[in-house]
Amino acid sequence: MIATTQEAPGAAHAPDAGAGRFEATWASLGQFEIPDWYRDAKLGIFIHWGVASVPAYKSEWYPKWMYQRDSEFFAYHAETHGPQGTFGFKDFIPGFTMSAWDPAAWAELFEASGARYVVPVAEHHDGIAHYDYSKSRWTTLKVGPRRDLIRELGDAVRGRGLKYGVSSHRAYNWRFYTYEDGFDTTDPAFSDLYARPHAPDEAADEPFLRDWLARTEELVDKYRPDLVWFDWCIGWPEFEPYRRAFAAHYYNAADRWGKEVVVNYKEEDFAPGTGVFDIERGQLDEIRADFWQTDTSISRNGWAYNEDPGNKSATSLLHDLMDVISKNGCLLLNIGPRPDGTITQEQEDVLRTMGAWLRQNGEAVYGTRPWKVFGEGPTRVKAGTFQEKENAGFTPEDLRFTASGDTLYATTLGVPSGDRLLVRSLGSTLKLLLGDVLSVEMLGHDGPLAWERGADGLAVTLPPLDHARHGIALRIRTRPPEAPKRTADAAGSHTADNDIDSAV
Repeated sequence: MIATTQEAPGAAHAPDAGAGRFEATWASLGQFEIPDWYRDAKLGIFIHWGVASVPAYKSEWYPKWMYQRDSEFFAYHAETHGPQGTFGFKDFIPGFTMSAWDPAAWAELFEASGARYVVPVAEHHDGIAHYDYSKSRWTTLKVGPRRDLIRELGDAVRGRGLKYGVSSHRAYNWRFYTYEDGFDTTDPAFSDLYARPHAPDEAADEPFLRDWLARTEELVDKYRPDLVWFDWCIGWPEFEPYRRAFAAHYYNAADRWGKEVVVNYKEEDFAPGTGVFDIERGQLDEIRADFWQTDTSISRNGWAYNEDPGNKSATSLLHDLMDVISKNGCLLLNIGPRPDGTITQEQEDVLRTMGAWLRQNGEAVYGTRPWKVFGEGPTRVKAGTFQEKENAGFTPEDLRFTASGDTLYATTLGVPSGDRLLVRSLGSTLKLLLGDVLSVEMLGHDGPLAWERGADGLAVTLPPLDHARHGIALRIRTRPPEAPKRTADAAGSHTADNDIDSAV
């Protein structure tokens, strides 16, 4: 839980956040405003790429579980690579070669996917920084590939006109590894990678916390990202003054740079209104008043590269995207490249397929805002973190709405089977919700469509959909509804606003 009414113990010892209009208090950080570029972007690319990709076994948490005796990873590692005291996680570093990595090719793919921002992992829980942190020897510039992943990718991505963010998972490094006699994690020579040995439930000490802040501040100062994404682990109580200090530092620096930036946080790690809330592998079942983000992966079975990814289809991801943006969110979609820097053909195909659909239907996506209701249809998602596996796939009867000015977009989550589509939420009895319909068109099709509006909905005659894929988007031009008029009846006053609630 975050402290919003009083400072956490020890807050007086937090480092200075630097000069600027933001102070290291939740009240001051409430001056944060969500940039329009972020609200407009809708789709971003997340990249889990690092040394954990080398063993390629099931999960990017391999470095944690390889040291836990009750885990299947422990036996697998010992049998495949050798005992944990002889071959530790550090010994995978030479396998992270980046030998075939082409940042420009990645940037081209991300632009082609329809994404508008890109967020690589700058440091995962394992303790190896992918950027130039001056106070650590465990960076990709000093060990392994000897390359600055964050700098090279940032230059390529920004060259394509995309926004560029970074993610930090560093905080969990303190609780990530297991310390046991015979493991290399207890060797003092490597305590700057694995953290000093300590009890599993021991809070992070002050040197670790100050180093966390120094790492993260140096990351933003050197690379000036448009967005910083934090994993849940900064929510522990001992991080409370430090995460406030970082946010103030970053927001003040962005003011000096003339940039509009974003911090993503999970759970209750930041006070409402001081950043943008992120839900991991989950969605919401209603429109959220405050803008939000979901992060998920093309792979069902992990984030970093592994040999059994269980990739999702482009169709299902496009449907998720439309569901999320109809509820005032955006989607950060992860890929897991191989250690040499190549992206699997299957994941590349998913991204390019999504991009092709977005090039035709992007008007219903980019720059839009939620409408008065998010959609209609038989499928409801289960809201919350890690709930995506509980959700059934959408159907062509599921529609999602987005809006831009007086134009409403209705997108089907699947291709309708007939030549008639009934949009039930737009019936003539709901003029207070929509107003008058002036015309209906289908994105990607020339010319207006025939339509009829009755009490049961807006019936649209569709053109042949032989070549349609994933879903269709209707552009519905409207005349805004008149302002509700108050009338009096025998029971007292009555406002027409109530008709909207009862109709929806």
